[in-house]
Amino acid sequence: MIIDCHGHYTTAPEPHTLWRDAQLAAFAAGEEPPSYPAISDDEIRETLEAAQLRLIRERGIDLTMFSPRASTMAPHLGDASVSLAWTRVCNDLIKRVVDLYPDVFVGVGQLPQSPGEPISGSVAELERCVNELGFIGCLLNPDPSGGNWTSDPLTDKSWYPIYEKMVELDVPAMIHVSGTCNPNFHATGAAYMNADTTAFMQFLEGDLFRDFPDLRIIIPHGGGAVPYHWGRYRGLADMLKQPALSTHVMRNVFFDTCVYHQPGIDLLFKVIDLDNILFGSEMIGAVRGIDPETGFYFDDTRRYVDALDIPGADKEQVYEKNARRVFPRLDAALAARGL
Repeated sequence: MIIDCHGHYTTAPEPHTLWRDAQLAAFAAGEEPPSYPAISDDEIRETLEAAQLRLIRERGIDLTMFSPRASTMAPHLGDASVSLAWTRVCNDLIKRVVDLYPDVFVGVGQLPQSPGEPISGSVAELERCVNELGFIGCLLNPDPSGGNWTSDPLTDKSWYPIYEKMVELDVPAMIHVSGTCNPNFHATGAAYMNADTTAFMQFLEGDLFRDFPDLRIIIPHGGGAVPYHWGRYRGLADMLKQPALSTHVMRNVFFDTCVYHQPGIDLLFKVIDLDNILFGSEMIGAVRGIDPETGFYFDDTRRYVDALDIPGADKEQVYEKNARRVFPRLDAALAARGL
């Protein structure tokens, strides 16, 4: 199977997006938001058939882990109650997509994080996503402030309630920031890459995985700058008197293949152990155009992996086996279907 670990509903129905605008306007005015609109199954199908589904079929991807649009999670807008309401309707919409296309999509949930609020406020929604909606993982935002980085590092014990619940439920999290209110950081070109790299460095400095040996974290977008500067991080681990990265971090941390050119994929596979790479595309996401140098979409990452000069068994590991190992609930669901 070709399993894409990184997909977002970036083409959600317009009434959903307009309700978010109305919700935030009502909050600013001190008013109650309007009722969430009725969205038909046909409206959902229409947003997918000519977009994600068309590309999934063209590129031969069998299953996509689908989560709400990351850039619009925006927990820095409104307050905790606003974030919770928005999160719930976003996750419910993903559930509807999965129910309409159960052989194509599997759900990954957004968390109702809010600046200054304890992460324990997200535990109930994670439980709902897994136990009621059937989701297999979640997105974890290391910077709910939207670019101001007011939260403690991910290794701080203030984050432990969500890690405890993740371990209990046996689900991983993908590190993923959202939109940014800081004009210094372009959301997808800077804030996302910064967050990926920052998260890795926090894991290197701390001892999170000693406390949670079964915790699993995916750092997307190819691990940010980490593979390119692997020698720097190995050296920093040594300088900080930390164990080797292979045992200190990489037993618990995984990167995806959301790297949008062949040399970048080549480097990722040369530097990072095969066990730590999951196939992902984030199609119709941050980079949507066609590469003029190749004539193919930048985010057609399967093309890059297929071009690697590695054995077929290694590609199978990246395309399927690693995802099933990192997401045990996915593996169980596929096994129940005889896959």
